Amino acid sequence: MPESNVYDAIVVGSGISGGWAAKELTEKGLKVLMLERGRNIEHIKDYVSATKDPWEFPHRGGRTQQMINDYPVLKRDYPLNETNLDYWVKDSECPYTEVKRFDWFRGYHVGGRSLMWGRQSYRLSDIDFEANIQDGHGVDWPIRYRDIAPWYDHAEKHAGISGSKEGLPQLPDGMFLPPMDLTCVEKDVAARIKAHYKDSRRLIIGRTANLTAAIPGRTQCQFRNKCWLGCPFGGYFSTQSSTLPSAMATGNLTLRPYSIVTRVIYDKNTKKASGVEVLDAENNKTYEFKAKIVFLNASSLNTAWILLNSANDIWPEGLGSSSGELGHNLMDHHLGVRAGGWMEGYEDKYYYGRRPNGFYIPRFRNLNGEKREYVRGFGYQGGGSRQGWQRDVAEFNIGTELKDVLTEPGHWTVGMGGFGEILPYHENKVTLDKTKKDKWGLNVLAIDCELKDNEKKMRKDMLGDAIEMLEAAGVKDVKGQDGDGTPGRGIHEMGTARMGLDPKSSVLNKWNQVWDAPNVFITDGACMTSASCVNPSLTYMALTARAADHAFSELKKGNI
Repeated sequence: MPESNVYDAIVVGSGISGGWAAKELTEKGLKVLMLERGRNIEHIKDYVSATKDPWEFPHRGGRTQQMINDYPVLKRDYPLNETNLDYWVKDSECPYTEVKRFDWFRGYHVGGRSLMWGRQSYRLSDIDFEANIQDGHGVDWPIRYRDIAPWYDHAEKHAGISGSKEGLPQLPDGMFLPPMDLTCVEKDVAARIKAHYKDSRRLIIGRTANLTAAIPGRTQCQFRNKCWLGCPFGGYFSTQSSTLPSAMATGNLTLRPYSIVTRVIYDKNTKKASGVEVLDAENNKTYEFKAKIVFLNASSLNTAWILLNSANDIWPEGLGSSSGELGHNLMDHHLGVRAGGWMEGYEDKYYYGRRPNGFYIPRFRNLNGEKREYVRGFGYQGGGSRQGWQRDVAEFNIGTELKDVLTEPGHWTVGMGGFGEILPYHENKVTLDKTKKDKWGLNVLAIDCELKDNEKKMRKDMLGDAIEMLEAAGVKDVKGQDGDGTPGRGIHEMGTARMGLDPKSSVLNKWNQVWDAPNVFITDGACMTSASCVNPSLTYMALTARAADHAFSELKKGNI
């Protein structure tokens, strides 16, 4: 094998967790190869839509019938639009099988979904880490909050998380930059909710990976609210703005795009991985790369796909399948439950810029001894703002009167939607569909996942509580909706290679090592043992940094 194909470590995937793995390992002095299955996107230079105005898009940012035909999955929700269409996977090239409907929205390029993510960044608490053992679902997490808390600190300092400290046991505080402001209406709604529920429910500003103060190499958020187009200012955390520059600065990173990792190469004599096999997405040639450590960070479902395709001569169901849990326990957050209305009396008030953030109402159900008809809980994300020129003004529907009225902002509206926890059900799973192939002739994933009774009961509270809180806060004409809760729509895929205490019931140990191959680490969403109800990306960052530190230590000791 050519010397150039040998590295200290290989990182598969360049999204949120892959970028962190590359940063941490290169800064420790290791020579690292980062493999990305899609194209390269260079910071600033390749953000081709970031400075465009709405009228510069042929269809004002909307979708065409051709786009709808070409993207049958993406069309199911907001990602299908012309402003950043090239950031999303083309369904026809990368199909998958839906045993039950699952909306899988993917981004195959350097940076992955770190370029398009919602940036809400919350810590799990011991309420989350102890949930499985408390109510008997899934298996116990092998770690507790104290194990990951220092790594949350580490991740927040580098990524730049803005937020307010609240002292809530279910939502631990962090190393925050100054919080963004709530609007005047949000402040009043927050005060009324706090008073009405005697502080058992609280509305706070979202904790977001948008800078409210500059940090080295990055400028603070400009309140443009165009984050999903890539930020030329580095105002929000992405691989391109944050972890990749850090890794590149060491001189220890090699980035190889258009590299589809098809399997981990397993050595049955050493019982470790020796490297990975790569299919070049441009020339369709196969290459092998060797390393002492492999980090799989391809996203929950793609990491599972790689494992399912690996070491099949030893384990027919793939590397990490000895427990019978590989591919199982697929989770997301269920959403689509929303409520909203309008507020009167604030017509002389407005706010600054286009805040790329909203408010957050942390979980309040099934805490402090309360027991509902379901276990676990949910939180809400929402916002209060004034209607803009896009609103429909029926009374002035033509001519100068319409133009005049649209120069003034409309009603203040307040709305919010729930994010609920999905339990780790063994039967929610992914497998290989050996009857269907993608553009490169590779077998695709079959996804079999659904909401069950616990989530359906939870959704009743998600809807009822949202309506009740808004009405208690003085919001007028409140209407609620229990919309589409199809798994996948949260874009928070988790599970499939869970952590645990026992190799008989989990794929990974407490350090994110595959039990069957201890030099293979998995720190993307696949590792999650339960889902909590908070956005998970900050946890991936912290777990990745923690695992990289352990991997380096074990490598120095000669243990892997």
